[in-house]
Amino acid sequence: MTTEKIKQGVRDKEISIRYIIVAVIFWIITVSWIVMIFHFSNQSATQSSNTSNMVVSLLNELFSIDIQDDMVIRKVAHATEFALLTIFSYVALSSTNKISNKTSYAESPVKLMRSDNEMNIVFTLWFTILNAIFDEYHQLFVDGRDGSIKDVLIDLIGIVIVLIVIRIGFTIYLKTKGKAEVVYT
Repeated sequence: MTTEKIKQGVRDKEISIRYIIVAVIFWIITVSWIVMIFHFSNQSATQSSNTSNMVVSLLNELFSIDIQDDMVIRKVAHATEFALLTIFSYVALSSTNKISNKTSYAESPVKLMRSDNEMNIVFTLWFTILNAIFDEYHQLFVDGRDGSIKDVLIDLIGIVIVLIVIRIGFTIYLKTKGKAEVVYT
């Protein structure tokens, strides 16, 4: 068998082992991150305050600053938790979509989005928002905690910022490679 035939056989492969590995790794990371968020949300009000105070003390010591109120730290932590969840779930979803050309969104007869990247962004948005809503709902049942629509909106800020960066980064990446995004009509 010639080298060209081997290369053609690899290109024609129905399943991408590389994307399977990446998808599995990032789904494990995504689910682990959701479990970690659930763990933090499951802390009582006292435990949560102690954790926040510990972080404030650490930041004050590391950066020689004087933060008195842990509320800012709590809100930044909310946005950051869900920003990271957005990154992990975006990579997991986009890798899953690339496992097989025959089962990817590109081969779907019905196109609801203009491109694979838009589809990944929208699915990631829904996935992370639903996790944010579930997180706040869960806190309704934790001693001394309450669910807050305001916290979901703060989570949404982290989610949207990351998705905007992903979209801009994807566009810049394509332009530097001299490629155009595949758009479905």
